[in-house]
Amino acid sequence: MAEFAADIMELGDKIVALSLLQAKQLSDYLKEKHGIEAAAGGGVMMAAPAAGGGAAAPVEEQSTFDVVLKAPGEKTIQIIKIVRAATNLGLKEAKDLVTAAPKVVKAGVDKAEAEKLKKELEAEGATVELK
Repeated sequence: MAEFAADIMELGDKIVALSLLQAKQLSDYLKEKHGIEAAAGGGVMMAAPAAGGGAAAPVEEQSTFDVVLKAPGEKTIQIIKIVRAATNLGLKEAKDLVTAAPKVVKAGVDKAEAEKLKKELEAEGATVELK
């Protein structure tokens, strides 16, 4: 196992502990202030100046998905419980997310996890989309 500096481990632990809202705000900050965006695979990618011409990138099969709650349906309390379990959000944050639909419930998850969460939410009457 690799050795890591204490400050790197502390920073990593802080990032992992972020709520969904905090992670989105961090992403927006890095993009706006430093030109850094999350790549499709979840890694960090530096913004590069636009180049003229060039070959088109090969089309890759989507490996990560965003689970988007379009509408909570009639069983709002059940939907909030599912959202809390899936995201580790607090009660207020989960309720705010559900009542503000359409919203991303979970971003950058693999296909199996996205399908499972979608199925759970739809079983309670929610309208869900995978992007």
